[in-house]
Amino acid sequence: MQNFFYKYISYLQAERNASPYTVRNYTTDLMDFFRFLREREIVSLNEVDRHVVRGYLSWLLERGIAKASIARKTSAIRSFYRYLVSEGVLPENPLDGVSSPKLDKRLPSFLTVDETRRLLESLDLTTAEGKRDLAFLELLYASGLRVSELVQLDLTQVDLTSREVRVWGKGAKERQVLMGRPAAQALDAYLSGGRAELLGKKRSKALFLSRYGRRLTARRVQQLLDNYAARAGIRKKVHPHILRHTFATHLLDGGADLRVVQELLGHARLSSTEIYTHVTHSRARKVYQSAHPMAREENADGGNGAISPVEE
Repeated sequence: MQNFFYKYISYLQAERNASPYTVRNYTTDLMDFFRFLREREIVSLNEVDRHVVRGYLSWLLERGIAKASIARKTSAIRSFYRYLVSEGVLPENPLDGVSSPKLDKRLPSFLTVDETRRLLESLDLTTAEGKRDLAFLELLYASGLRVSELVQLDLTQVDLTSREVRVWGKGAKERQVLMGRPAAQALDAYLSGGRAELLGKKRSKALFLSRYGRRLTARRVQQLLDNYAARAGIRKKVHPHILRHTFATHLLDGGADLRVVQELLGHARLSSTEIYTHVTHSRARKVYQSAHPMAREENADGGNGAISPVEE
């Protein structure tokens, strides 16, 4: 079993171009599944059938594991067995006919325009780290990058003249993202002074550097966001992905076409982008109330929806 596991991980890295984050998650999820099998004295891959898999899923639910985590673990196991079938190791996938738990649909959290402004204004720009942090915050908000994409950026991928960034996203797919003038100015200020100070005598092609001159990590970005959110008085949980949500939300709320947002986010399916359309309801309400004669409450006679002489 262990031998096939290592071959599968190598397959993910070499042939599927899976990201380190995906490989890490799949490794953790499969090792958890193997521990479950060992505890039940199941030592052969051939012994695993849909009843064993369903028993594992029930065991996870009893432990209080979140449905989203269970769905991810199921996906990892399904992918592993699909690989075994394709390699001729097994005749069929025991997860065929086994469905993942139905996830509760949750709307993505995002920052308001005021919260975004306060976050960006909470930095100390007199330091090299402050210039760096403003640059990556502005870029996250302006482009909708994933934090994994952000920290992997190299200098050669950014063009401040055209205000474009070349990104390799999930599945090693390349796409171009855009940035506005504030993000370009913040990046220029960081590259003109802050980065050289952080780099010192070291060499690095990385765009964003730690104070030790090494590539900035996703974990450090999260820590910095926590600090700045607290300083800005933002009570909601602020993580790097919330700026991606905010990017999409503000674009759609401003009237952007859904397919354009899909392309900028790098979503393979339009359905992944459609979750953000809930925010257009607030904009639609404002447009409706200002445009429809029976909805102009501020001009209504006694608030009963009657049309005022001016509106007629």
